[in-house]
Amino acid sequence: AWCLGYAVNFLTGDMNFDTVEQAGAFWGKFIGIGGDGDAIGFGLKEVGGFLLIVFVFNFFLIYRGISKGIEWFCKYAMPTLIALAVLILIRVLTLGAPVPENPENNVINGLGFMWNPNKYVMYERTAEGVDWTAVANGEYVGEASIAIAEAKAATDPNLELREISMFQQLARPQLWLAAAGQIFFSLSVGFGVIITYSSYLKKDDDVVLSGLAATSTNEFCEVGLGGLTTLPAGYAYLGVAGVAGAGTFGLGFNVLPMVFSEMPGGQLFGFAFFFLLFLAAVTSSLSMLQPGIAFLEEAVGINRKQSVALLGFITAVGCAFVVYFSENVKALDTLDFWVTNLLMVLLALIQIIIFAWIIGIDKGFEIAHRGSALKIPNFFKFVMKYLSPTFLILIFGSWIYSSVLGFSLTGGEREYSSYIVDLFIEKNPTAIMSVGVIVLTMVLIVFLTLKGNFKDNAEGGAK
Repeated sequence: AWCLGYAVNFLTGDMNFDTVEQAGAFWGKFIGIGGDGDAIGFGLKEVGGFLLIVFVFNFFLIYRGISKGIEWFCKYAMPTLIALAVLILIRVLTLGAPVPENPENNVINGLGFMWNPNKYVMYERTAEGVDWTAVANGEYVGEASIAIAEAKAATDPNLELREISMFQQLARPQLWLAAAGQIFFSLSVGFGVIITYSSYLKKDDDVVLSGLAATSTNEFCEVGLGGLTTLPAGYAYLGVAGVAGAGTFGLGFNVLPMVFSEMPGGQLFGFAFFFLLFLAAVTSSLSMLQPGIAFLEEAVGINRKQSVALLGFITAVGCAFVVYFSENVKALDTLDFWVTNLLMVLLALIQIIIFAWIIGIDKGFEIAHRGSALKIPNFFKFVMKYLSPTFLILIFGSWIYSSVLGFSLTGGEREYSSYIVDLFIEKNPTAIMSVGVIVLTMVLIVFLTLKGNFKDNAEGGAK
């Protein structure tokens, strides 16, 4: 809905911003970040009407099924989006330094911020004079910026510019936690999506090549196109302070409008890009709706029309909750945090254990290689059976230790995650209700699973 709204506003000429601050203010007002209920509006500069359109569009396509709806849709939308993304990437890489007052904030340094293996970070001595802590937004990129930072540190004994090697960065558990969460979300691992779609395949379908194509194409689009577009552009307009720790949503919706303003025909390109991004987002939401449809058909023994209506009602309640409690995006952010960091990792861990230890690696490889053009190297038997479960257990344990219990993985003072603070310390009502929505949904799923007769319903042809 955000993407569709931006596409329409580009088409109507309402996205001509002179500064990133103006773009950020538009985004905040559009999604209702200022207060609860602010997102419920049906003007072009409010998200409510676009959400209704997206909702109907999603369930129309899911009703048509996989081949007539989802597959047909992806066949044309994805190649068009990639072609347009390449054009925008070319424009981003030729931006230079778009803000004349800050010549160091340029695309080349933006690429360095993204890819340089070694980082230059300013550290400051604490008040006690013993420990050193990294200065907020204290990373420096580019020869001129590093030289200025070195000169500043040379004149102040309480400052020190340190070169952090790639291996030092890889030794940080937080980096692995962030990477695991990102790749899980990006590939929809832990959603149950892959399991549901696999039930529609024939025995001899090539799942190995399909899996390789899906993951490699996803990473090319995400890192090679999306990352190279948003991060260098964000650095060029905002510098380190604007992109360090910023989410992709913030960068995409605040910075990309500025990129389009620098392009010939930027209004048309902006419309096309966000409209196609909307189409790409629909393919993701469809893949997440399909498991629910299949589950309801088998658990309750109902037909597709009934399952679409029932899932539509459940989804509408969840959407209404998120849209109404829009202040600081608290409801959406809380749901995203607990589902992405807890449920997805936990479910993925269960899945890999079932595959490797219950079904068995050898049987799993035998099934995977039916009709496959490529063979999975035997080394991955060890990876799936031992390395992946161990890694996921360590990731999950580290997350509990740091984010839930508040202990620092690198030592230091105990500090609880803001999400734990919201639930148990300062008790934010919206956060508590958001977790309640997750719990109620899980209770409903468990109830339907226990009451459902999957074998009889499947034999009866409900699926």
